[in-house]
Amino acid sequence: MEKKNRIVVSVVDMGAKAVEEIELDAHVFDGKVHKKTLYQAIVGYRANKRRGLAATKTRGEVSGGGKKPWRQKGTGRARVGSIRSPLWRHGGVVFGPHPRDFSYKMPQSIRNEALRSSLNAKVIAGDLILAEKIHIMHPKTKEFVNFMEALKITGESVLCVIDTVSDNIKRSTRNIQRLHLVDSQSLNAFDVLNNRKILMTRDSLKNLTKRLKNA
Repeated sequence: MEKKNRIVVSVVDMGAKAVEEIELDAHVFDGKVHKKTLYQAIVGYRANKRRGLAATKTRGEVSGGGKKPWRQKGTGRARVGSIRSPLWRHGGVVFGPHPRDFSYKMPQSIRNEALRSSLNAKVIAGDLILAEKIHIMHPKTKEFVNFMEALKITGESVLCVIDTVSDNIKRSTRNIQRLHLVDSQSLNAFDVLNNRKILMTRDSLKNLTKRLKNA
């Protein structure tokens, strides 16, 4: 719920019951979504994920073709130096793709601004869920599934942001489809926008706010 410059969200427990309401820091959650910055950041993140393994062979890399197929003159046919010429079947490829690195470094200011904008977009859409604490007693998938069912986000693509990824949480979530686990220090705009719902603990929100305010 948004009132003027104040953005207030509810904090829920493991039973999906609201325990309190807190006001988000206005320095980070100002309600502004900079689409141009988001575009630059998403293009950069996607470029950095590209592997660039597409490859073709030039005439010098294709096996065979070392011997001249026929003499230069006197046959009535066109002169040919190699059967691996790009003009021939099974020959080399001209100007074909070769392995390359598509990644490039984005300024930290753009990455931070994109993260702020992506989080604001989720808050405005009502897709940010703030949990008081995610505590899993046993490394069982059923416990986390019950938590998601209580929140009514089963079947959605969910990004779970926590401060410290414990072994119990990691083992409880690894078999849940469309659920992605990330710590607050590694969170970026691409991960936020690539998921429908954002499930965040109170501690991770505090650390994330501190990280973006000091940036």
